[in-house]
Amino acid sequence: MDIATILGFIAGAIIFSTVAILGGNVIIFVSIQSVLVVLGGTMAGILISYNFTALKKIPDLLKVAFKNDNVESERVIEELVSFAEKARREGLLALEDDAAEMEDEFLKKGIQLVVDGTDPELVRNILETKLTFLAERHYKGRSIFSTMGQLAPAFGMIGTLIGLVQMLSQLDDPDQLGSGMAVALITTLYGALLANWIFIPLAKNLQTQSNHEIHVKEVIIEGILSIQAGENPRIVKEKLNAFLSEGEKTEVEERIGAEMGAAENV
Repeated sequence: MDIATILGFIAGAIIFSTVAILGGNVIIFVSIQSVLVVLGGTMAGILISYNFTALKKIPDLLKVAFKNDNVESERVIEELVSFAEKARREGLLALEDDAAEMEDEFLKKGIQLVVDGTDPELVRNILETKLTFLAERHYKGRSIFSTMGQLAPAFGMIGTLIGLVQMLSQLDDPDQLGSGMAVALITTLYGALLANWIFIPLAKNLQTQSNHEIHVKEVIIEGILSIQAGENPRIVKEKLNAFLSEGEKTEVEERIGAEMGAAENV
């Protein structure tokens, strides 16, 4: 599980609850009318904006947002360098058994293409095409939450306008003006809260994870092409390390240096 995401939701709930409690009367922040307008309106807008096939993926998108199972770039580089070492010693066909055991379908596909003797340019085109469609799928998924983040404040304002109309229709009863204004403003509060605490952060979360996955797959593409070209494992390591930050480079160099030294002594 992604601890940061969970802590973010918990921290938000605690902060907003504490502020409401310190105000003295929590009940004034509860409005069924406001919930119906903001959530109902947002859901209606989403149903109009997206087809049912896309909306069925929302539970899966939420699972992705709360999971922290992204593969680290440095781990992928270690694996690719080990493949480069094996291919240099035993030939590309020696990677066939490794490919069959891989869980990462993208890496598995790339290694299989190389083992099958596919032209390097075609290998690049196939993998980059898969990467492009992956990025498009990710964009469509997170755009649902981005749209919800845009709709919620708008429906909050609509609810406020509805409340004001209802309030102004009761000007002959001054006792109702204060409570009517409160309900009208609570609707705007709900819309802003849902957008900035839930919907927009979820979209940003998915974008961050998508960027990381795409980055890892770009590393895989370069690594696979380097392996196919028969480049020295040290050159492969240096080339792939260009994708990493300085801290990540140091960690990879320490681990891979030890592994390659052991391999050269065999």
